[in-house]
Amino acid sequence: MPDLSGKVAIVTGCASGIGAATVRRLVADGARVLGTDLDPVRGQALCGETGALFVQQDVADRARWPQIVATAVEAFGRLDILVNNAGMVSHAGIGDLDDEAMFAAWDTVLAVNLTGTMAGCRAAIAAMRENPGGAKGAIVNIASTTAIAPLPTDVGYSASKAGVRILSKSVATWCAKAGLAIRCNTVIPGATHTGILDAAEVTMPGLMAAVARTSPLNRLADPAETAAAIAFLASDECPFMTGAEMLVDGAAMSIHPGF
Repeated sequence: MPDLSGKVAIVTGCASGIGAATVRRLVADGARVLGTDLDPVRGQALCGETGALFVQQDVADRARWPQIVATAVEAFGRLDILVNNAGMVSHAGIGDLDDEAMFAAWDTVLAVNLTGTMAGCRAAIAAMRENPGGAKGAIVNIASTTAIAPLPTDVGYSASKAGVRILSKSVATWCAKAGLAIRCNTVIPGATHTGILDAAEVTMPGLMAAVARTSPLNRLADPAETAAAIAFLASDECPFMTGAEMLVDGAAMSIHPGF
């Protein structure tokens, strides 16, 4: 297991799914964690269970990001890790809604998934540059296999997650060229058993089984499996790994769709 002793992390979207599993994993690996989420009840419960600190946050609120980072620094003295996990879907294809509804859905999804991730990176880098002992840190942004093979039924989610891939590379190379030991990588989960999928199953029975079949392993990932990849990228085990993409998709992107 990676040793994260003495490190301080922020994990967004901590109330459930991959975010909750990531908080549990980082705490187990020795990190002190600030978890954030829109849902104060489940977020506080998860953080209370794990010993993490909880703060309510809408990641799309750009003005709030410096305050979130400052809270972590004030509580723990530094910031070493940011996991931009919070995200949402719209379930809207390009021609599914009228103009007003389509653009409202698009703007909301991009504000959370892409602009929120960028704002988090920006605020985290500012704090990591001031870390005792010199600028150092690791940012892990969570994308999706829809960033590679997009969903026709969700243009906003697919586009935003594709944007996260390129955003991470831009952040990684900017930090490297600035001489900062701040890495930025992307985790690309495949079909994972999360709250989003549970909710979708209610209105689309059989969806989970169909999604599971997208992997040659013929199952959904447990969020803890993605959290393990996040913990590795957040650790000091891979200092030359930046601007990279780590697929945790059960080989879904490695096989022709006809097979």
